[in-house]
Amino acid sequence: MKNRISIFLVLCICSALSYAQDNPNIIWIVSEDNSPFIGAYGDPTATTPNIDALAKKGILFENAYCTAPVCAPSRSTLITGMYPPSVGTENMRSEYTLPAFVRFFPAYLKEAGYYTSNNAKKDYNTVDQPEVWDESGNQAGYKKRAEGQPFFSVFNIGTSHESAIFRREVKKHMLAQFRNIPPDSVQLPPDPPLVHDPEKMNIPPYLPPLPEVKYDWAAYYDRITEMDEQVGTLLQQLEDDGLADNTIVFYYADNGGVLGRSKRFVFESGLRIPLIVSIPEKYRHLAPHAPGARTKQLVDFTDFGATVLSLAGIKPPAYIQGKPFLGVYAAENERDFVFGFRGRMDERFDLVRSIKNKRFRYVKNYMPHRAYGQNVQFLWLATSMRAWEKAFHEGRLNEVQSRFFRTKPPEELYDVAADPHNIHNLASDENYRLVLDSMRAQTRQHLINIRDVGFIPEAAAEEINKKTTLYDYARSGSYDIEKIIGAATLASSRDKNALELLVHHAAEKDPLVRYWAATGLLVLTGEGSHSKSTLFQLLNDEKQYVAIPAAEALYMLGEKEAALKKLYEALLSPSVMIRLQSLNALQVANKKELQAVEPVLKNIVQKKASEYDKKAAEYLLNKLKS
Repeated sequence: MKNRISIFLVLCICSALSYAQDNPNIIWIVSEDNSPFIGAYGDPTATTPNIDALAKKGILFENAYCTAPVCAPSRSTLITGMYPPSVGTENMRSEYTLPAFVRFFPAYLKEAGYYTSNNAKKDYNTVDQPEVWDESGNQAGYKKRAEGQPFFSVFNIGTSHESAIFRREVKKHMLAQFRNIPPDSVQLPPDPPLVHDPEKMNIPPYLPPLPEVKYDWAAYYDRITEMDEQVGTLLQQLEDDGLADNTIVFYYADNGGVLGRSKRFVFESGLRIPLIVSIPEKYRHLAPHAPGARTKQLVDFTDFGATVLSLAGIKPPAYIQGKPFLGVYAAENERDFVFGFRGRMDERFDLVRSIKNKRFRYVKNYMPHRAYGQNVQFLWLATSMRAWEKAFHEGRLNEVQSRFFRTKPPEELYDVAADPHNIHNLASDENYRLVLDSMRAQTRQHLINIRDVGFIPEAAAEEINKKTTLYDYARSGSYDIEKIIGAATLASSRDKNALELLVHHAAEKDPLVRYWAATGLLVLTGEGSHSKSTLFQLLNDEKQYVAIPAAEALYMLGEKEAALKKLYEALLSPSVMIRLQSLNALQVANKKELQAVEPVLKNIVQKKASEYDKKAAEYLLNKLKS
């Protein structure tokens, strides 16, 4: 009996290996933080001969999108094939757990006989599953596979990451802080001379053409050229190894960027990415496009893992929310829209949802009282960002350039074909009312379909995740998604007529609804409409995440003593997210009021309990020095 079982297992293994060897090798070449600043995409400033050559023999996707305009949530999408707001991985650098059935997609390739490798970035924004890789690290590749074994290999190129445009002095301070040594003891070479001419940069209209902005753009195009050279090296290695005729190559970026109002922001500049897929002749039947083709098909990051599985002849598991766009399981129908989102970006809270069809982008801002340009410490390390903000405070910007530092409208609608920079908001234009209504309804239905958990304040999400996954909680019957989205929509409307219903929501049993009631009253306080009695009621709510927006609103209404007392108390909370929520609210405080909690702020910085409340506390301490 044992011999029969052994023979059966050997036959199964041989069968799997034989099956795998008939399938293509697949590699991902992933550059960090770049929009389609690529010659093949029509950018005349770009120097990208290797990627341009790849496009001539591959398929260029004109409408490819990441789901989040920042790396970790986007990479969560890539590795799971699921929208982060549906599984709780939307907030930057969080580690909420996935439901038990969700496996990182390379696991299915590995089981089918593929050699899987990752070089080297992960950053999946959730608990890792290292077993899905045969090899992962700075030296990982395909060379250690068995003879004839097909492979799936990821190569990440960090050359174009936003930190690449930071000046020498900034890098010295970063390294000194990391090593805990004085900045003067850090030795770095001077900033390299520019290759691209700053005066020939095509600066978009939402940015001012300041010398610092032009310099950073030219420096970034230099980094794009270096990145292209690294792409060329990887492609040449495939040729030298005799593998080019058996390997499907994806080139894409992990998110848009990296210059002001791109990375981290829900516009074309943050969400649209380059994507080129080159398929050798022997696998041409796996794609409907000829070499050198360009397609307007909409694809997003939920589709990528499913497409790799489809190219390998593996049927994607049913839970994957994306659609394969190539291979034997390619979806018959194209997408109607792609979905994008913004949650907490490092130390700053926000909540934005967006869909894009082939012509229009719709954006819903659920925290319109927060400016687009909230100060994120890492982003502000770029010289151009600091220069842009300085010019704003000095009154040297026009209306379009100033918008970034002001609060947001509840809704935005852009005709991307006519307005690629997304500066003409059509949401109030009656000529586009039908488009707005349709895309608003599509967005709302999508959020309901995926049971979007981003509407749960993160302090509450932390507590939920101690007991169950956010995905499972959203399907447990405890999460009234339609009611909560309704409350959040009302809260973000800036409509004074919403006051009465928000007051009603403030007495709801569900603390998530009360949170959105408090947030809505904070929004309306800025609009000159409020209910002090309800805000005082919410100030004493048993949930601190409900009390904090009420405190911020009361501060704005002149009830500073009660408001600050609540916010100061929250700074002592054991919850990182409660502390961070309070630190964000305290941006309204003046120097004298911040002096009262200066020791607490310094303690947060020194303890380094969390990178995020540390950064937010440092921001307030810097206000005291200014």
